[in-house]
Amino acid sequence: MFTDWSGSRTVTRESAGNYVYFGVREFAMSAIASGLALHGGFIPYTGTFLTFSDYMRNALRMAALMKLRTIAVFTHDSIGLGEDGPTHQSIEHAAALRLFPHLDVWRPCDTVETAVAWAAALERDDGPTALLLTRQNVPFVHRTEGEIARIRRGGYVLADFAPPAAGARAVIIATGSEVALALGAREALAKDGVAVRVVAMPSTTVFDRQEEGYRGSVLPRGVPRVAVEAGATDGWRKYVGAVDDPHAAVVGLDRFGESAPGGVLFKHFGFIVDNVVVAVRSVVGL
Repeated sequence: MFTDWSGSRTVTRESAGNYVYFGVREFAMSAIASGLALHGGFIPYTGTFLTFSDYMRNALRMAALMKLRTIAVFTHDSIGLGEDGPTHQSIEHAAALRLFPHLDVWRPCDTVETAVAWAAALERDDGPTALLLTRQNVPFVHRTEGEIARIRRGGYVLADFAPPAAGARAVIIATGSEVALALGAREALAKDGVAVRVVAMPSTTVFDRQEEGYRGSVLPRGVPRVAVEAGATDGWRKYVGAVDDPHAAVVGLDRFGESAPGGVLFKHFGFIVDNVVVAVRSVVGL
């Protein structure tokens, strides 16, 4: 994956620079980034497809254990990598990375969340950060200054309960490319008299570090919840509720993908607004 920019200068035998092409050597790439962080004077970043985080696992784990300031940029983060087939489609990888102690994992939904995540990664000096980015284009989401500020907290209210707030209510939690689905479902459900709050959760790891009062204000008790992410569902159960909880649901994917265009796969596996609407209606008892 290309993570170079206009200021990148390739390191060669003839000249110094600030950019190294590693080829298909993900473990070495991550390990050398840790060495650069230990040396000091650099904030090293790496880039590859998310599915290849498997090859970086031991080195990334050591970076987290040693609290090194490295940044791992992972792209092509879901079934959206359609034509490359299920071998390259990340289903379980986001969930696996979120299990690493001391690794901050961000899966932003648009340019604003990406910029905030990148700034947080640069400013963090006590551990590594992973950025999980989508392949496909995603819509820009308009926010207030307060909402932009709260992105730093890992999870925040992106769109609050619309009238009639006194009627049926639900919370949809979403990340990455699926935030657009949550916003679309909120709009559709408002026409049915169901008030929905959309919580964007770009970083569960950062959100979990917030004080209890803030977390409770974002995810109020007693309100049915649905999580939406194009990947493994188990990790979302701690936010929405157990499998047998009638007021909880996860729109996710617990099987490998298929080989087809990304848009076709999203529809095939149910990542459409209508399916999120069905999930919300089920948890509120409609």
